[in-house]
Amino acid sequence: MKTLLIFPEFPDTFWSFKYALKFIFKRATNPPLGLLTVASLLPEKWEKRLVDMNVDKLKDKDLEWADLVFVSAISIQRKSLHKVIARCQTKKKKIVAGGPLFTSCYGDYQHIDHLVLNEAEITLPRFLKDLRKGNPRHIYSSRKWADIRKTPIPAWHLLKMKRYASMGIQYSRGCPFTCDFCDIPTLYGNRPRIKDKNLVIAELDSLYESGWRGTVFFVDDNFIGHKSDLKQNILPAITEWMKARKYPFAFITQGSINLSDDEELMTLMSEAGFDTVFVGIETPDNMSLAECGKKQNKNRDLVACVKKIQRHGLQVQGGFIVGFDSDTFTIFERQIHFIQSSGIVTAMVGLLNAIQGTELHRRLEKEKRLLEQTTGDNTDCSLNFVPKMHQTTLIQGYKRIVKTIYSPNFFYARVKRFLQHYQPLKGKPSHVRFQDIKAFILSLFVLGVKEKERFHYWRLFLWSLFNRPRLTPLAITFSIYGFHFRKNFEQIL
Repeated sequence: MKTLLIFPEFPDTFWSFKYALKFIFKRATNPPLGLLTVASLLPEKWEKRLVDMNVDKLKDKDLEWADLVFVSAISIQRKSLHKVIARCQTKKKKIVAGGPLFTSCYGDYQHIDHLVLNEAEITLPRFLKDLRKGNPRHIYSSRKWADIRKTPIPAWHLLKMKRYASMGIQYSRGCPFTCDFCDIPTLYGNRPRIKDKNLVIAELDSLYESGWRGTVFFVDDNFIGHKSDLKQNILPAITEWMKARKYPFAFITQGSINLSDDEELMTLMSEAGFDTVFVGIETPDNMSLAECGKKQNKNRDLVACVKKIQRHGLQVQGGFIVGFDSDTFTIFERQIHFIQSSGIVTAMVGLLNAIQGTELHRRLEKEKRLLEQTTGDNTDCSLNFVPKMHQTTLIQGYKRIVKTIYSPNFFYARVKRFLQHYQPLKGKPSHVRFQDIKAFILSLFVLGVKEKERFHYWRLFLWSLFNRPRLTPLAITFSIYGFHFRKNFEQIL
């Protein structure tokens, strides 16, 4: 069987890092880890090709070669996905579809030949068994959770690694919390399932042996969902592995704010090579946190929590939301003030949207407030429900937040504030790669000469060079991020 695995294109958004990637001559931030894992679940004798449309064009000859087409997507890829489906059907190619979008919205895709829903470790073997018999069904689903200790290592050989800024690895699935706007509990459950340390190390080995050096993203829904196993097994094993190879990777991941409660865990993460964690802050308003069920964030000094994580050598990227029913007109200035005072350089601010399969979506459906499907992009000023606040006021307030926090004055001041207090782990070797040198040289011309922010760029560069020289490469990286965010929001504003 000749099998073509297709990953649809992401639009240009806040999350795409399109303008930042140009500085390091990369085409996408992360590879399609799900499809690479599915490829390893398919029969070894099958011929397999991967087309990630974020780094390659899907050509007619690719479709003509294939006997069977596998596609996976999330909601923000819907527009590109529909074009892929149409092209496959024009070529009369059988489609096997799975992943988050199809699992949540399978009713919208009844015209697809085969829907392999939920977790592929369970449903894909059933499909393959029926396929061998010549009678594959239309839909395969399961209410059971997969034992991810048996999940195979992704098929890295299908990937053009040099076109990506980072690679991906997964240690756990599921999150112990129940935020009502999040579909993770529905898709992967509230009880985190974990891989053992031998499998995690084997996956790191596979990346290392494939020639990868650089950033590795632990894509877990909440990396710290099983703290005891991390502290006793996983992080010590990763630390030993990294030291033996002189730290070839830098790890980033996603976690919850209660990470700040555990100094031992933060220290172990930093020692293992983690330097960045994305945290869902959402809002500084306690009523809005209560409304969305974000109990782990309530009744905290969130700024102090962020700074504590930063002092342990972990940069905090923050997710923020406006549009909760409890939000008042003051929320916009409060969000700006919080982001500035916390020193969160990469602040991902979005409008609340109701994703299918979430508690929020179910509640708004009962209240007859849903308008349409979400685009999956919470930064494009679209709303798929009727908010309590007047819609124009909400959207204009949102625009004011992003226009302010990514204006050169505010952004560079926030970078400097972060660099003044950030304490990276000492004794860990830092690697300057050729792509970093190219990015630095390009930034000198683009940000230091061409763009209007050049005064801010040079002032930050010189300040870091004389005051925090070890962090100067980070200052340049953040400057490039800020350029991306401004360019991206120029389209919206």
